[in-house]
Amino acid sequence: MEGVRPTGGPPAGGPGSGSGSGSGSFPSLFPPGLHGIYGECRRLYPDQPNPLQVTAILKYWLGGPDPLDYVSMYRNLGNPALNVPEHWHYVSFGLSDLYGDNRVHEFTGTEGPSGFGFELTFRLKRETGESAPPTWPAELMQGLARYVFQSENTFCSGDHVSWHSPLDNSESRIQHMLLTEDPQMQPVQTPFGVVTFLQIVGVCTEELHAAQQWNGQGILELLRTVPVAGGPWLITDMRRGETIFEIDPHLQERVDKGIETDGSNLSGVSAKCAWDDLSRPPEDDEDSRSICIGTQPRRLSGKDTEQIRETLRRGLEINSKPVLPPINAQRQNGLNLDRAPSRKDSLESESSAAIIPHELIRTRQLESVHLKFNQESGALIPLCLRGRLLHGRHFTYKSITGDTAITFVSTGVEGAFATEEHPYAAHGPWLQILLTEEFVERMLEDLEDLNSPEEFKLPKEYSWPEKKLKVSILPDAVFDNPLH
Repeated sequence: MEGVRPTGGPPAGGPGSGSGSGSGSFPSLFPPGLHGIYGECRRLYPDQPNPLQVTAILKYWLGGPDPLDYVSMYRNLGNPALNVPEHWHYVSFGLSDLYGDNRVHEFTGTEGPSGFGFELTFRLKRETGESAPPTWPAELMQGLARYVFQSENTFCSGDHVSWHSPLDNSESRIQHMLLTEDPQMQPVQTPFGVVTFLQIVGVCTEELHAAQQWNGQGILELLRTVPVAGGPWLITDMRRGETIFEIDPHLQERVDKGIETDGSNLSGVSAKCAWDDLSRPPEDDEDSRSICIGTQPRRLSGKDTEQIRETLRRGLEINSKPVLPPINAQRQNGLNLDRAPSRKDSLESESSAAIIPHELIRTRQLESVHLKFNQESGALIPLCLRGRLLHGRHFTYKSITGDTAITFVSTGVEGAFATEEHPYAAHGPWLQILLTEEFVERMLEDLEDLNSPEEFKLPKEYSWPEKKLKVSILPDAVFDNPLH
């Protein structure tokens, strides 16, 4: 549960506990981490020392469901000279370490990130006659924060979030999000580390797909050029009824050129997918060294999970050389201590403990494979081929209904256990498929109708007999039944 109140008289320690703080001095009970963030808010809004605020009634560290202690809501007058409209500016408190006493975040020193290293912001266009900010963005921010706390997947500028629902539960076309640096708020140094500010930007489905096919930063730059779609400060207008491609059709050409030049930065997705080894006799199903797809798929070992996660992580690094970690790589603590902000990727299984000891699972070369995807996952195959493999990269599907993983690799990816001589290889439930550039071009022609999935009926099957490869696009219900 949450409450809305002005911050003039909060409990001791709240961001608005500002009596006596007008000159920058704060009460002794004011948490130091919160002090730093609130100081940045006061820099931007010196005339709003006590903004309206949504607060978690039962704090997360006391067992409450909402990780954010507070969301402050400011009125921003915009900038007429830059064609920036008046809007509401929301700032979260809680993804960073506010307290420094390990009640929520482990204190790791002052040099690195504070908590998860960032707070969320959101800019919502103020409607004519609106005297108070809507509170639904605070719940949206709580939802994103819950995801971060539960998964330990942090966000970075350029990331996209598939929400599949109007952000304000209306009939709006704004149903997904991109993330970028807040244009006004500067990183702050607190006693518990550095905090940056990531702004949520609401986008339409078509804009999300363009970000997936190209990259989030490219689409954010296009949104900045269209005032009604965000403008220079990327303000979300829930009443926007047209995509940037409908407003300016020439922008689609820029996306297409960007994909051709840069490829896609999307290196993997969680998906409804599965694969079958068509070359293995059924009696091999009990071989403890082999994958068992069907009734009881075997779980990824901890090492496999780390390797797949590292595959995704490396793919998310801009301008990084595409490399798959060797199959016998040793796990390293943190895996990403040299990266800031640190992040885990979404391929980690909730139950990643090995059922089979890692060293007993052998890498197997397969003669023939059958790949299965639901319609949403299948629609991403052209992106995988055109935006990733043709640029010497890799792309991973991780099953959300089991522990299966499918990684497509190009010949330019180092460290893969699939080779040109043996293009299909499995290590436990992790399948790698190596595709040559010539075969990728042919597949793109054959899979052209996947670009318009609404025009074909399921199930849909594609087959390349000489390559001993079959791909099926199946209804969602097939993946909800474990006996698929």
